[in-house]
Formats: sequence, structure tokens, C-alpha cells
Amino acid sequence: MEKQSKIEKREVGAAVLLGPTRAHILAVALIGKLHSLKYSRDVESRADLTGSDICASAGYNPWGLVWLFQDFKDAQPNQMPQLLSDHPDDQHRVNILEKHFRENPSVFGNFNPDSKSAKPFSVPENAPEEFLR
Repeated sequence: MEKQSKIEKREVGAAVLLGPTRAHILAVALIGKLHSLKYSRDVESRADLTGSDICASAGYNPWGLVWLFQDFKDAQPNQMPQLLSDHPDDQHRVNILEKHFRENPSVFGNFNPDSKSAKPFSVPENAPEEFLR
């Protein structure tokens, strides 16, 4: 919230300096929005790394996150440019996770990076109907 407040103050300051034309106000608002999206992408990237750490600590293969983002990337060839999104693009997420795994071999070195090593997911026979949709 503090970061958003600072962005809004800069937007108002820029609008005052540039004058109150509609084009200036729109340009300032767009720049502010693009700047604030970077904060959201940074938070998402940190969440990916934290999730991989939690998976590894619990004994689950964190490479599953990489495989998931690769599947997302392959399924969305016309994905929105990262600049306009509050999430990092899928390839960026894959790159950050792979770098994190390389830099922390004591945590991630025992996990197989080959997606063929994954255990297939199966839904228990007694799973409630709402979980099957």
C-alpha cells in the first residue's frame, strides 16, 4: 500500500507539472499502472521461489512447478506481454526457478528435473463430486 501511495503521489505531481490535459493525465496514469505491475510481478516471483522451497522441504519434487509453467506457456502461445501483466510470463517463471535450483544444490539436488519421473496424479475413488469438476 505504501508503494502504491508513492506511485499515486508521483502521478499527481507529474500531472501538475505537465498540465491537466486529458492526454497527459492518461499518460501519467498508464506509466503509474505499468510501474505498479512490476511490484506485483516481483511478489509473484518470490512466491514461486517460496513455493519451491516448501515443496522441497516437504519432500515433493519442486520441478513440478517448472513443468506446470512450461505447460501454461505451451497452452497460451498468444500470452499477454509481461509488461502489461501483474504476473511474470511463464518462461520468466521457469528461468527464475531453474536458477534458484542451480544456486541451491543442497536443497534441490536430489530432485529429478525430468518430467517423465513425475508420479501421475490420480483422484481418489471416494473424492467428493465438487473436486472432480
